[in-house]
Amino acid sequence: MKNFGGPVLFLDRSDINTDEIIPAKYLNEINKEDLRPFLLEDIKLDGFDSQGEKLKKARVIVARANFGCGSSREHAPWALEVNDITVVIAESFARIFRQNMFNCGMLAIELPADQLDKLFGFAAYDDAEVAIDLAASQLTIKGGGKNDMVGFSIADFDRALVEAGGWVEYADSKY
Repeated sequence: MKNFGGPVLFLDRSDINTDEIIPAKYLNEINKEDLRPFLLEDIKLDGFDSQGEKLKKARVIVARANFGCGSSREHAPWALEVNDITVVIAESFARIFRQNMFNCGMLAIELPADQLDKLFGFAAYDDAEVAIDLAASQLTIKGGGKNDMVGFSIADFDRALVEAGGWVEYADSKY
């Protein structure tokens, strides 16, 4: 199972699509590692630097609704994974992107808008971090000397995929 949690990158926008996560011009790469430097290269968000320290340090992304919309491709979660981002928290996800996250053994956590607003309240703190307790289905966000806990749920099968490390590892253990 992957490590979940760590420094947070706040992307305060809905409809972040797979072409913004990893531009289509890099989809001919045959090695996941080759995607590393291009993560979020084309995202349109005021003040965001795709080569900046915040992205390099991030292990968790918090965004708004419909994360991962657009073209259905595994490259988007792969680009996150090779950059050590194993958790995305949003109000909703595009269906195929969400399942690709679980298939890669990563967490796609859906929270209602009011709970996301609580998380975005920590965006002002440079030390904002999220800790995930998968067994308890709970996350803790802390920063600026404050903290808050939020419960979440994922389907049993998706949880099994995450706990196994992804679809391939799950299938290997079952078949």
